[in-house]
Formats: sequence, structure tokens, C-alpha cells
Amino acid sequence: MFNLTTIVFAFIIFCSLTSFGQENDYTEKIIESISAQKIKHNMEFLASDLFEGRAPGTVGGNLAAKYIAVEFSSIGLKPTGHDNTFYQYVPMHSSYPLASSELKLYLDSTEMNLHLNQDYLMYKTGQQTFTPVPLALVFVGYGIIAPEFDYNDYQSVDVESKIVVFLDGEPYSAQPDYFDGGEATIYSYSSSKQRIAVSRGAAGSILIPTDKNLNWNDLKKEFGFEDVSLAYSVSSNLSILINPELADTLFNPADYSFEDVLIMKRKGNMKSFPLKTKISFEGRFEQRDFVSPNVIGIIEGSDPELKDSYVIISAHYDHLGIGPPVEGDSIYNGALDNAIGVSALIELARTFSSLDRKPGRSLLFIALTGEEKGLLGSSYYTDHPVVPLYKTVANLNIDGIAMFEDFSSVVGIGSGYSTLGTFLNESASKFDIDVQDIPPQFKSNEEFNRSDQMAFALAGIPSILILEGLNNKYKKKEEVLETFINYLVNIYHTPFDDLNQKINYDAAVRHVKLLFDFIYRVANSKEAPEWKKDAPFVNARLRSIAERK
Repeated sequence: MFNLTTIVFAFIIFCSLTSFGQENDYTEKIIESISAQKIKHNMEFLASDLFEGRAPGTVGGNLAAKYIAVEFSSIGLKPTGHDNTFYQYVPMHSSYPLASSELKLYLDSTEMNLHLNQDYLMYKTGQQTFTPVPLALVFVGYGIIAPEFDYNDYQSVDVESKIVVFLDGEPYSAQPDYFDGGEATIYSYSSSKQRIAVSRGAAGSILIPTDKNLNWNDLKKEFGFEDVSLAYSVSSNLSILINPELADTLFNPADYSFEDVLIMKRKGNMKSFPLKTKISFEGRFEQRDFVSPNVIGIIEGSDPELKDSYVIISAHYDHLGIGPPVEGDSIYNGALDNAIGVSALIELARTFSSLDRKPGRSLLFIALTGEEKGLLGSSYYTDHPVVPLYKTVANLNIDGIAMFEDFSSVVGIGSGYSTLGTFLNESASKFDIDVQDIPPQFKSNEEFNRSDQMAFALAGIPSILILEGLNNKYKKKEEVLETFINYLVNIYHTPFDDLNQKINYDAAVRHVKLLFDFIYRVANSKEAPEWKKDAPFVNARLRSIAERK
């Protein structure tokens, strides 16, 4: 015999299960409303020549920000930017080197003039590079100090107030516990080498590229855009990439020739030593100061306990703008990098906004500026958050969308660092999609560090980038891989990344549906995502919590 308490309890359970089932069915209907036509509509605006490549601080870049703000407003997002607008203004400074800049190489009484673009390119520009007095050069191997690998290229040389010269890359290793074996570590990045040089008191640096597949003309195009930084960032010093054809000249007549250095590289016994050459530099630059906005809107959460915590969904809307012409086209439209990502962001915002019952946590949608110039918009946001960082539980960054509608796997860039990988596994399983590791052709460290998820991670926020994998229902892995590589080699960061290429909007819809489900799970979970204990961002998270930043 059932008592009244048992009957009431059973009735409550029945109602809650019924409510859950109805909400589940309703959410499924909402997911099905994700529209290829709407994604295409926004894409065809943002990637058009009208926006002139969306470079920060340009008419096209500002027009793109305005377009996104209008879309955010029309779908009902709440503005969270400056003066109750959607804009968070990011102050920037840009500098572009002119051909009249003078870089001189000295050997005793001999003086040699080097020419911009032909002989060298500049990583950093501006008045801080001014080096009027000839300074001595010191070769420092790879320019690396890595205590965890017991490696120090600076150990035997004094570089204070001198210009250091180093090779690209890092020591070769077949052992995973020494420079991560076959994978590149952060020490291989030019920016890491430059920071180490500054920390050792060097007045500047020269990087010598040694990749035999290097095409100097391609590098000139890559460096053919203005150098942009946050207006308040710390000034850097002279940082040069030199044409490898001039490497012998730098080492002549040092104790070792450049050929000797290449032999050391092959044998794994690199040495550091002073050179007998000096350089001076007097740069001339075209400079400007401007602001470029992040575009930010919010959907407030529905759960009384969770609504004061936040999930950031981000995508950068900037691209390279107008640059060196290729086959007569000088507009770098950035269709797949990242107009389609922003179009997906807008469609996600529209879909979530259409829910009668919003997710438990609040959703912050951010279209970021300055990603192509060094994650500037995301770095500015984490310095000046509109909601507390310690209350921000996750970041899903969108930088690229699936190319093939029949993809059957995804890669979670950064999923191994946090419990966001668990949420991804659940969402992928729902769509009968596998989660695979990053293909060996692509470097996992590089991938996570290359887009805005890195800036959020450095601020302590568990972050992830979800990309299409190599597995496909009807295509071989080799065919998919060939398409990816063709894009990276021939289209990425060129004027050919425009609307003339084939774009599969059904693939975009399938990808966005997966992202919607992932966000929905994170936003409704009682358990907030967390960094794993060995993740390099744990301390940043603990610090933001302690400081209540």
C-alpha cells in the first residue's frame, strides 16, 4: 500500500522527467533551425570586397564591427560594451617600415648597406628599434634557455647591450621527454627567442631561417603588412629576419663559419660564440594610433545559481586588409579565416536567443579584433574584462568551420588541458562523431597557441577550439588531408581566401549544431569545467580566483 508521501514524490519525479523530455524535444527543434542560408548571408557580407579585408583601424574593419553589432542587436543580445553599446574599444599603435630605413653591417673599416625586403625583414618596427651606434653581434645557437631540458644557449656568452644572432627552430630530438620529440615546443617560436634575448639584456636580435623549403618572396608578402600592437604594450627592441643568403657574411671571419654552424646543427652539438661583425639601424616608419573594437553581447542565464557565471563564445572578425597584390588582387578577404567563424558565432547567438528558456549560465558572445596581429583583442579583453574572469568558466573559440558536410570526426584543440574534453566527447557522441587527436601533420602546441583561445587560457579560463577532423563518411583521409594542406599552402593568408572558393554551408551547419550542443551542455552543467592538474594554466586560474579579478 502506498502512502501519500510516496504518491506525491512519484508525481514530482514524473513531472520533472516529462518536463525534461519536453525541453529536450524543444531544444532539438531549435538546433534544427540553424540555417545554412543565414550563415551564407552573413558570410557573403563579411568576406566581400566591400569590407576590404577587415584590418583593424581601417574603414573595412570598422564597417565589419558595425555590421556585427547590428546583427547582435537584431537578434536580441544585450550590449555590454562602452556606454551601453556593443563596442569595447581597443587602443592600438601601428608602424610600417619604409624603404629609406638604413641597416648597416660593419667589419673593421668595411661598411655594407643592407636593403629592406631584399636583405632583411622586420618583426617589430617603430622608434624602439633605433640603434645608431654599431653594436657587436653574438651567435647564440637557437637562442633558447629551457631549464626543464637542461638547455642554455646563453651559458657561455655575454650578450649585454649586444645583438644576438640565432637559428630558427630548436634542437632535434627523437625522445619525447627532450624538446617534446618530434613536436615543436614554444621555444621554437621567434617570439619566444626574442623574449629570451631581451631577458638576457640583448639590444636586439637577428633570426636566420634554415628551412630549405623557404621562399623569401613568400616571406616578403607575409611581412608586407603594418606591425600593430596594443598601445600600452611594452616596447620591444630591434628584431630582424635576415635573408639566409647573407648568413655567410655575418659569420665572416668568425671562429666558425655559417657552414660550420649548420654542421653543428646536424650533429646536435651547437656552440655559442661572438662574431666579429657589428650592425647599426636607423629606421624610418609610417605610424598611426587608433582604436578598433571588440563587439560584445550577452544572453543572461536562467538559473538563479548559475546565471552569475559565464561562458564566452568568441571568433575573430579581423583579417589582413589590403596588402601586396597577388595576381592583381590586393584584398585579403579572409573568407574562411575568419568571416565564416563570425557568421557561425552570429548564428549561434541567434539560435540561443530564440530559446524560450535560456541556458543556466550567461553566454557572452565576442567578435574579437586584432587576432591576426597577435591576439590583441582577446588580450585586451582579459586585461579589461566586462565580466569577472574568475566567474568565466569556459571559452569556446571559433576560428574556422568544417569544409566537408560528411565529416565524422573532430579535433578538440586544447581539450587535453581541461575537462572541456569530456563535454566535447558527450556532444560528439550525440552526433555520432569521433573525437580524434590532432593529426601528426599539424603541431598540437602550435595549434592551441595560434588563436584567441590562448589568450583566454593565459587568463586562467578553460578554453577550446573545435575543428573538423580527417575522418569522413565518404572521403578517404588522404583526400581530406590534401584539401586541408592545399588551403594552408595556397589559400590561407592570400587574396584567394575569398568568396570565389567552394564553401560548403551544409558542412558549416553540421559544425554549428555540434558547437550549439557543446555550449548548451557547458552552460547547464552544475559542475564548472576545470583545468587538469598538469595544465600550464592552473596557476593563472587560481590567481584570478584569489584576486577575484
